[in-house]
Amino acid sequence: MSQYYDLGAETLWNPSQGASRAFRRHVALHEAELGVPSGIGPMVNDECRIDPAVFAVFVDALLARHRRTRHAVLLALSEGFTATVLALALRAGVDIRWDQPPTGPHGELRDLRLPYPFGMPRTPGAVEGPGWADGLRERAREPDRHMAR
Repeated sequence: MSQYYDLGAETLWNPSQGASRAFRRHVALHEAELGVPSGIGPMVNDECRIDPAVFAVFVDALLARHRRTRHAVLLALSEGFTATVLALALRAGVDIRWDQPPTGPHGELRDLRLPYPFGMPRTPGAVEGPGWADGLRERAREPDRHMAR
């Protein structure tokens, strides 16, 4: 069996129940961490509706948090989910704001400054440079290649 993530009449993703269940649990975790709803509705009869306006706000918040985080473990834990959400957002036509400033609620960078776990240093310059967004765009392409419609 599989489940459907739909935007209007278009199916954006048709994962297995196991992948869908894991994804939805990550969605709930990140909604709580970010303090914003995802726009990904409840699963009813193996179908889920995505509210594009609410989803866009969630994507912005997720991307901003990912960009300002310096904690290697938090980055490692959230990297795959962030890439999957970005792949879904690209399919949904969300205008991803890659150029958001890397600041927290009070203008500061958050978390510890530790080496980035995936071979790319996360120095203050790297966060603000174009390579940061390019790397994340590339990581979003990988799940997109494996996300059935």
